[in-house]
Amino acid sequence: MSKNLKRGLEALLRPEDSIVVLIDHQPFQFANLHSHDPQGIINAVTGLSKAAKLFNVPTILTTVIEQQGGLIIKQIQDVFPEQKPINRTFINTWEDSNVTDVVAKTGRKQLIIAGLYTEICVAMPAIQAAAEGYDVFVVTDACGALSVEAHDMAIRRMEAHGITPINWIAVISEWQRDHARGETGLGFADILVEHGGASGVAFLWEQQLLNTPVPAQ
Repeated sequence: MSKNLKRGLEALLRPEDSIVVLIDHQPFQFANLHSHDPQGIINAVTGLSKAAKLFNVPTILTTVIEQQGGLIIKQIQDVFPEQKPINRTFINTWEDSNVTDVVAKTGRKQLIIAGLYTEICVAMPAIQAAAEGYDVFVVTDACGALSVEAHDMAIRRMEAHGITPINWIAVISEWQRDHARGETGLGFADILVEHGGASGVAFLWEQQLLNTPVPAQ
């Protein structure tokens, strides 16, 4: 288990300490994905991307052999239109200095990873980064694997190395932390409405009720 495992309040995500790395959300990877509904992963990683942008969390996009595997999906690229994903040949992102140098320069230690596939291109860098002193979180619903078993075994393996599994709504909620944080509150609500499923529907319903005049007696 990682010696850097935090406890209590220190274990929660903070925007100013976080950095996101999105790995290989490409057409070829989705073509052999069998652990999740692809649309669910696309929704989760898009919500995560929008949240990172809202909270000014640096986000690194990376692909593997994109000339064969395809470009990163449009839903992510549209959130970061100015950013060209780092294209790798390394299967393990953490062996590519073009990625790790950018991460290291930020000085941030809460490393949030999502990618395809969980058991390969997520597990490898997560395990290596944890050994290098990063506090690593893997956004499980923004990841996918060749099978349900492969995804589950990868999460178990990473947990043994002190890596924390989390879902994207938990990430954005820890970044927001306080409903009174007005500078991000409206953006938080918009992302929840767009990508939060029933939670977004319930929020809109709550707004409807709050804005419905009470009939005069």
